[in-house]
Amino acid sequence: MLGAKASIQRSGEQINRAKMGIRRKARVIALQALFEVDSVGHDIEGAVSRLVADSSLPDDGVVFVWELVDGVLTNKDRIDSMIQTYAPAWPVAQLATIDRNILRLAIFEILFNNEVPVRAAINEAVELAKTFGSDNSPKFINGVLGTVSAQSSGERG
Repeated sequence: MLGAKASIQRSGEQINRAKMGIRRKARVIALQALFEVDSVGHDIEGAVSRLVADSSLPDDGVVFVWELVDGVLTNKDRIDSMIQTYAPAWPVAQLATIDRNILRLAIFEILFNNEVPVRAAINEAVELAKTFGSDNSPKFINGVLGTVSAQSSGERG
């Protein structure tokens, strides 16, 4: 009986890891689309559709991509205002395009979406910064998001 329970637990962990992998891949695609739109002004539908078509993302991952992209674009002005508040030394327009969009994505997940724990959203953003940003990006992203998280939890409590 104990073996069956351990086997079920392991399969549950595999499902969670698989879901996390799908969500991570979806975040990468969302970031790429947001970067493309922000840097060269391409149409968001075209960018997302092309990036998704080039991936092996399952349907739930595609839904998550659209949820992230739509959420960021719908709340972009509010998110950019928060970035300016929490990183006042860096005007939003002067941030590296990749850093700006990583912050937008993470702030959307932390303050608007609330589907993942705050720490997980920050960790995912730092991983994106390590992969796509400059050497200083992970520390910068972590610092800004740590402040966003602390301020938002302070306002709630």
